[in-house]
Amino acid sequence: AVVSTQSGHYGRGFIAEQNMVGVSLGCGARNRTIPFCSTFATFFTRAMDQIRMAAVSQSQLNMAGSHCGVSIGEDGPSQMALEDIAAFRAIPNLVYFYPSDAVSACRAVELAANYKYMTFIRTSRPATTVIYANDEVFEIGKAKIVKTSAEDKVLVIGAGITLDSAMKAHSSLLEKGTSVRVMDPFTIKPLDKEAVLKHAKECGGRVITVEDHYAEGGIGEAVAGVLSNADFITKHKILAVREIPRSGPSAVLLDMFGISANKVVDAVLDMVE
Repeated sequence: AVVSTQSGHYGRGFIAEQNMVGVSLGCGARNRTIPFCSTFATFFTRAMDQIRMAAVSQSQLNMAGSHCGVSIGEDGPSQMALEDIAAFRAIPNLVYFYPSDAVSACRAVELAANYKYMTFIRTSRPATTVIYANDEVFEIGKAKIVKTSAEDKVLVIGAGITLDSAMKAHSSLLEKGTSVRVMDPFTIKPLDKEAVLKHAKECGGRVITVEDHYAEGGIGEAVAGVLSNADFITKHKILAVREIPRSGPSAVLLDMFGISANKVVDAVLDMVE
């Protein structure tokens, strides 16, 4: 667990996440610094009382949670953050960033440093392909469409490692004669509601969300909340982790728990039949 400030000072919190968050809040009091604190995303759950009360106090605090989901592989379920999206979506005024490559991660840090209240940046362990140019502009609450055509049959929404799954599925589906649109939400809270509705409608109301997180409270349910207000008929399938996972190679676990590129391909083909 690490605390850093814009003055270049770093502090080790060790295995005391509650204290790490408290120290970070103290560093940021009265706008003295712009604090960032970082640990495995799952270990922030130990500090939820401090985080909740910081939100009540309208404090500024930036948190970076790494090693999310089953994609961390061999470290096993005790280290896998699979509840964090649900927990942090409920925090008032918090912006939840979910970057999918190095460029978007850098932009998330920049935007977080300039945000008035609290932020959380969810980062994955596996290497992902850099898909954005260094000068790509990102905004809070604005999604990116990374694959699109006039023939798209399904809108596939993924983030982090599952955006990588969606991109690979896009290529495989093209070989089978099916085109899908791929969305990177960038921020899960606030979610780009206008983009979700617009692109879902253009894809015939068919939407698949894929996430390295439990189904409850995750990206799928956030998108479902948006689609519930659509003025057109929608069909939505949520691909998410639905049981307590196990240790193993990252690629094997992604497939075992239903969020790999192959599983996205299967879901798309089932939906368009």
